[in-house]
Amino acid sequence: MKTIDHINFHNQKALIRVDFNVPLNEQFQVTDNTRIEAAKPTIDKILHDGGSAVLMSHLGRPKGKDEKFSLKHIVNEVEKVLGRKIKFIPDCIGEDVKKAVAQLKSGEILLLENLRFYPEEKKGDIEFARQLADLGADYYINDAFGTAHRAHASTAVIARFFDKEHKAAGKLLEKEVNAIQKALDKGEKPVTAIIGGAKVSSKIGVIENLLNKVDNLIIVGGMAYTFLKALGNKIGNSIVEDDKIDLAERILKQANENGVNIILPVDVVVADAFSPDAQTKIVSVSDIPETWQGLDIGPETRKMLDKIIQNSKTIIWNGPAGVFEFDPFAKGTESIGLSIGKASEKGAYSLVGGGDSVAAVKKLGLTEKISYISTGGGALLEMLEGKTLPGIAALNE
Repeated sequence: MKTIDHINFHNQKALIRVDFNVPLNEQFQVTDNTRIEAAKPTIDKILHDGGSAVLMSHLGRPKGKDEKFSLKHIVNEVEKVLGRKIKFIPDCIGEDVKKAVAQLKSGEILLLENLRFYPEEKKGDIEFARQLADLGADYYINDAFGTAHRAHASTAVIARFFDKEHKAAGKLLEKEVNAIQKALDKGEKPVTAIIGGAKVSSKIGVIENLLNKVDNLIIVGGMAYTFLKALGNKIGNSIVEDDKIDLAERILKQANENGVNIILPVDVVVADAFSPDAQTKIVSVSDIPETWQGLDIGPETRKMLDKIIQNSKTIIWNGPAGVFEFDPFAKGTESIGLSIGKASEKGAYSLVGGGDSVAAVKKLGLTEKISYISTGGGALLEMLEGKTLPGIAALNE
């Protein structure tokens, strides 16, 4: 994969696919600028070389043109992060945009309007991709890891219009790929993966791929109850995918054959309702009352997981241990975050990704301790599955 380090952008225009899909509050202010910060090194390199940058991104899920999803709302935040004035144009294709790109001088930045104002973006429409490619840029740079798993016009199709010498991965995309490969394929043993979330079905591919990569696979969150039921436990009213019991049995058998330790909760915090105000108690996984549901891992499980994490040299974490958005059921997720932070300080390599896992790390002030925090949700999961992402494959063609 060609990276921007091998290119001198002096007097060159770079069309950069960034991921500025950032959260906004009701006043249209950016509430988390992590993704803008993540794009800064790539933009800085191009401008430092004496080039200019044309930035394109999507924001939200608009159905056609919708003012509330306009990228004009993020201009101030982008200027603040980059420390430079930027120009904004209220479209992403067409003659006016071409003219604005042509007038761009070295050291200048132009931000285009939301790509998803055009349904052709998500459809991977070749004609829309051609119009983006025809804006007048010399290079196409993909630095949007968060959307690299989508075969959209601006992430995969556009690359067809640039030869191998004129397309490359930005610094964020390169960092993400290297970090994931380091954890998955070059990780020092023991390697431990912690996979959480509600459903086994959403992470089957990840679990199956990890069975060939890790020494320990910790399964927490809602998906753990499908495995616990497969082992004969009565799980009360806990979330379960009954049609995936056979799959859970197969995974447990495969892990055994591969010499992988699958670790499931031994105790859980149960509640009499799915509510932050529900009655709660701590029970063994074999003693969940019939009408109660497991919403977090219990203290014995937290201790057990901490011991495993402290003895690991490489740690991958994706997905919460409980209903993290409700305070009474956030302890398990927070405990895992603290354990990983402690192991990282002792020299373990840690990779964390996924909304709730990253939120826990930030909430606990562990950002500086974790070796690498991924900006991708779906893209990270697909790489953990062992898939080649369309946005990355397109740079190599």
